[in-house]
Order: sequence, then C-alpha cells, then structure tokens
Amino acid sequence: MSDNANNKAIVRRPDAHVVAGAIFDSAGRLLLAERPPGKHMAGGWEFPGGKREPGEERFDTLKRELQEEIGIEILEAEPLIAYEHEFADRTIKLDLWFVLNYSGTPQSLEGQNLRWVTLDQLNDVGLLAADAPMIEPIRERVKKHLAASS
Repeated sequence: MSDNANNKAIVRRPDAHVVAGAIFDSAGRLLLAERPPGKHMAGGWEFPGGKREPGEERFDTLKRELQEEIGIEILEAEPLIAYEHEFADRTIKLDLWFVLNYSGTPQSLEGQNLRWVTLDQLNDVGLLAADAPMIEPIRERVKKHLAASS
C-alpha cells in the first residue's frame, strides 16, 4: 500500500519572461528589492523588474516595470544576460539589463523593501538563487565601464 498523501502532483503554472535592471547609485551601489509577503519566494532579494507582457519589447518592459515599481524613468540601458531558471512548477526566462542612465529617485511604490548594496555584498545579502548567475556578468560589466571611464 503506497502513501499518496506525500506524492502531491505539481501543477505547472504558465512560464514567464522577467526583465530586471542592474541599477547603480552615484556611490556605485546596486539596488535590490525584497520579494514581498504573499509572493513566491517572499523575503528573498532580487533585482527590480517584472513580467514582460505578450508582444512587449524587452526595453519597454524594463521601462514600464521600473516606473511602476520604483518610480524611475530609464533613459538608457543595455542587455547584460538572459537565461532560463527552472522552478518545480514553471520555467522563468530572466533577462537582466545594465542601466546606464535613469532619472528620478528609486522608491518603493509596491510596498517592497529596497536596499542599496556594494558588489562585494551581493553574495551575502540573500539574493534569490535564480538571480545568482547575474552577479559575475554585473561585475564584469562594471569593470568594463570603469575601464572605459578612465
């Protein structure tokens, strides 16, 4: 006799495409947002952004989501890394952009906590596992940006 109570079927949710931004302040710190209570992976830290709508261009998603979530206008950004992350119930395509220029001051417009961190703190802040592959490309892009500025 088998115990089916422990064999819950996983119901697949629709896959999603999430576009996020690597946003720096004038001190060179990176902005993170905390997943709010009631959301999948609540309490974990991630790069701000959100789901791409069908037919929407990736840059337009970035601009819309960051305006809605943190009240900034993206003036210039470039794609940095895109990959898929498998969860038990769906696949998420993650698409991170390096924000080169924005206007406004980031603020929480959806009740999420925001936090500025240094690149050295990224491994220790509770960043979601799905976002971990973004760390090295961000570091490499910052090195490239600093080299071009000097």
